[in-house]
Amino acid sequence: MAAVPSGTVPVLVLKEGTGRTTGREAQRNNITAAKIIAELVKTTLGPRGMDKMLVSSFGDVTITNDGATILKEIDVQHPAAKMLVEVAKAQDNEVGDGTTTAAVLAGELLSKAEELLDQNIHPTIIIEGFKKASEKAREVLENMALPVSINDEIRLMDVAITSMGSKGIAAAKEHFAKLAVEAVKQVAEEKDGKLRADIDLIKILKKHGKSLEETELVKGMVIDKEVAHPQMPKIVNNAKIALLNAKLEIEKTEFDAKINIESPEQMKLFLDEEERMLREMVDKIAEAGANVVLCEKGIDDVALHFLAKRGILAVKNISSGDMEKLARATGGKIVASVKDLTPEVLGEAKLVEEIKVGEDKLVYIRECKNPKAVTMVVRGGTEHVVDEAERSLHDALCVVRNAIEDGKIVPGGGAPEAEVAKQLRDYAVKVGGREQLAIEAFADAVESIPLTLAENAGLDPVDIMVALRAKHESAATASYGVDVFSGKIRDMLELNVLEPLRVKLQVVKSATEAANMILKIDDLIAAKGIEKEKEKGKPKETPEFEE
Repeated sequence: MAAVPSGTVPVLVLKEGTGRTTGREAQRNNITAAKIIAELVKTTLGPRGMDKMLVSSFGDVTITNDGATILKEIDVQHPAAKMLVEVAKAQDNEVGDGTTTAAVLAGELLSKAEELLDQNIHPTIIIEGFKKASEKAREVLENMALPVSINDEIRLMDVAITSMGSKGIAAAKEHFAKLAVEAVKQVAEEKDGKLRADIDLIKILKKHGKSLEETELVKGMVIDKEVAHPQMPKIVNNAKIALLNAKLEIEKTEFDAKINIESPEQMKLFLDEEERMLREMVDKIAEAGANVVLCEKGIDDVALHFLAKRGILAVKNISSGDMEKLARATGGKIVASVKDLTPEVLGEAKLVEEIKVGEDKLVYIRECKNPKAVTMVVRGGTEHVVDEAERSLHDALCVVRNAIEDGKIVPGGGAPEAEVAKQLRDYAVKVGGREQLAIEAFADAVESIPLTLAENAGLDPVDIMVALRAKHESAATASYGVDVFSGKIRDMLELNVLEPLRVKLQVVKSATEAANMILKIDDLIAAKGIEKEKEKGKPKETPEFEE
């Protein structure tokens, strides 16, 4: 390569002001950012984990120990840290639980990888080792899994209780677990020989007041609206429900038209005709046999009057999402016109009633025959309690769904991680070479989960790890984990600490993918002056002149 002559002008490839970090420095920056995110949520792991108080720029306060919520709420700037936030979001969307575990594991993997990078081991070798370790870990978890069926309510409740044990509503976890299992079982359906439970069909309605124990499952729907007319009945037994996706109003014409009314008689005829059309609509509803009308659109005041006279209960302006759930719950069909109403398309419920809850009035549609959509009305002392209860309930519903759909569960309390670590160390020796170091590093990282559980419970992590490893040396004790309440190593199956296999598999998968992606980056090019460009592109504000 020819020497560059002195006095040459430097060639500018990147825009002036662009920041660039390369090689080890870029890797170190990314790893540090990801480790900070992992450290942030680490203390919330397990039944003895702590809570975080998050205050938004508007002053809204959120108190939670849900990993996904914490990472969603904080405004992360560093690109590598954002990737870890994405891991938590993906974990939450896929399986609904294990977000904190995934973030902590990704952070630990990167921490161990940094030690290997300092020993001059190439990132590609570390990535390859991590991939092999991840596959082996998932194989170990599959072998550890125990079967569970949809009828095994006690096991399913244990799974739900385990997921809520680390949440702020631990006092009412048995009650919530029972409701979660009942709700998921209600909406579960068999498709192509497999069980499927869509938890979007379980509506969660939050109302603060009373206590967590007052939370109830309604086998039907609860609509956050009141009855549309004061003279309508507030209770209807053996309801026949018409689900309308049409306005009970006289449609205005699409085009502009003028009607010349020259005398009061003509005006009266015009109004009488409008009234007649609305009465006809109400008659059609009554003829179909409906005594409850649930309408997605508006209802004219005159129509409401006629409905009230007929003793028909009506609710208007219901959201389309609620209408779909109502159809699933009552077995009715949503019709687009009053003309399409027949007795066959009506939904059924034993009872429809309006109930005052706190300041609001709600319409309860109870005891549908075989509802495939249900509602959980969450109560609690304050708004913060209700919000945290909703997050906990979401996790519980997700884990029960995972257990029912896959039919497989594993012990909790760090037992699967300890077993995975033990088997990975044996596997590493067989692989040999430099990849062996990466697989051993993966085993150490996985072991950080039971270690963190012990730390958060105020136990001595070294003593716990020694005892845990000693137990797992025997093949018969693979289900032994950390009992954070007694501070001992105990059989998690005996303590009924159970988790769905899907959550554990997803944790390993998403944490490994995130760590590998961050390890692959050796160049960080950050464009500066983006904000200035945005400012330039904005239209200038017109100056205000004072008179």
